[in-house]
Amino acid sequence: MADFILLATADWDHPLWTNKQHLAMALNELGHRVLYVESLGLRGARPDRSDSRRILRRLRRGLRPPRRIRPGLWVWSPLVLPGGTSGWALRLNRLSIRVGLAVAVLLTGLRQPLLWSFNPLVHDYLSLAGFRATIYHCVDRVQAQPGMPAERLDAAERELCQRATVVFTTAPQLQEALAPFNAATYCFGNVADADHFAQALGGSLDCPPELEVIPAPRLLFIGAIDAYKLDLPMLEALARFTPQWSYALIGPVGESDPGTDIRRLRGLPNVHLLGPRPYAALPRYLAHSDVALLPLRLNEYTRHMYPMKFFEYLAAGRPVVATAIPSLLDQGDVALLRQPDAQAFRQAIAAALAGEGPTLAERLERAGMHTYRRRTVRMLEVLQRHGLLPPESGEAAGGA
Repeated sequence: MADFILLATADWDHPLWTNKQHLAMALNELGHRVLYVESLGLRGARPDRSDSRRILRRLRRGLRPPRRIRPGLWVWSPLVLPGGTSGWALRLNRLSIRVGLAVAVLLTGLRQPLLWSFNPLVHDYLSLAGFRATIYHCVDRVQAQPGMPAERLDAAERELCQRATVVFTTAPQLQEALAPFNAATYCFGNVADADHFAQALGGSLDCPPELEVIPAPRLLFIGAIDAYKLDLPMLEALARFTPQWSYALIGPVGESDPGTDIRRLRGLPNVHLLGPRPYAALPRYLAHSDVALLPLRLNEYTRHMYPMKFFEYLAAGRPVVATAIPSLLDQGDVALLRQPDAQAFRQAIAAALAGEGPTLAERLERAGMHTYRRRTVRMLEVLQRHGLLPPESGEAAGGA
C-alpha cells in the first residue's frame, strides 16, 4: 500500500467527473490511500453568481478538516485566492496551502506520500522535496484555455517535467511535447468508467422525462459547452440542415470560456440545452439517445486533448460521430470520425442512424479495453519499475 496526495484541477463534486476523481477512486480501490486536493484556482474569479457560489462553498469547506469519502480516501479544499498566481496573492496562497496540507496530512495519517499532480504550477505552491516522489499527469493543454496565464504555465510545465520523477500524458501531441524534458514520460490515453456507462445497455433504465418529450432520433452531447472547444457554428449549421433530428446537449455553458454564446443554438426548435446533470444520471440519457456526438473544433487545445467522453459513449453502446482530432485517429474502426464540417457530420450521422459503421460488439469490446482500473494498474506498474512503490503495492496492482 502507498499513500498519494492527488493535486487536482477540479473540485470533487463537479457534475462532470474527469481523470482526477476517477484516478483517486481507482487508486483507492486498488488498496492505496489518497488525499484528493481540490482546485487551487488558476483562473481568476468571474463576477457572476456561479463563481460566487463556488467561492463561498470553498470558503466553508476550507475551514473544515478533510472530509472522508470512503475508507482511505479524503477530499481537502485549500483556502486560496482564485487567480492568485503572482505577487502577494501567490505568497498568501503558498502559505495557506503549505500549512493547510501539512495539517491535512497529519489528520489523515498519510506516511511518506507521493505527490500526483495535475497542476503544472505545483512547485509555485509546494516544495517537491517534501514528498517521496512527484508524478506529473498532463491530461490536456490547460494553457490553451481562455483566461489562463499561458507563458507562465508553459515555463512552469517545462520545469515540473524536468523535476518530476515520472510524467504521464494522455494524448500523442502531449507526449511529443513533454517527452524531451523527462526520459520517464509515458503516454496513457484517456479511458472511461465502463461499468457505470454500461448501465445504458439492456433497456432497463427509464427515459428521463425531459428527454422523453424530445422527438427521436435524438443526438446527444455530454460535456462542457465551451466555444474554445466545441465547434458551435458547425453544430448550429448542422441543426439547421436537419430539422428532422433532435439535438440534446447536457453540460454547463461557458464554464471555462465566459465568451461562449449559445443564443443562436438556443433559438433552434430542434436543439435542447438541458444543462448539467448528475454523473449518476448520465447512463439514462445515453440509453435513450440514438447517436453520441463529439463536435469539436480543430485548434491548439483540441489537438492536444483526448476526450474522455469517447470511451464513455462506446461503453454505453452508442454509435459515435466525432471530429477527427489527432488522438482519436487510431479509433476510426469503432467510430465515425469526420472533419468539423456540417455536411460531413450530417452524412456520418445518417449512416449511424441507418445502422452502418462499427457494430455494437466492436464498440463494447474497445470500451472494455480502456477503463480506469486497467490504466491505473499499468501506471502503478510504471511507478513500481521506478522504485516508487513498496513491493507489495506492485504485486497487488499487477494482480488486479
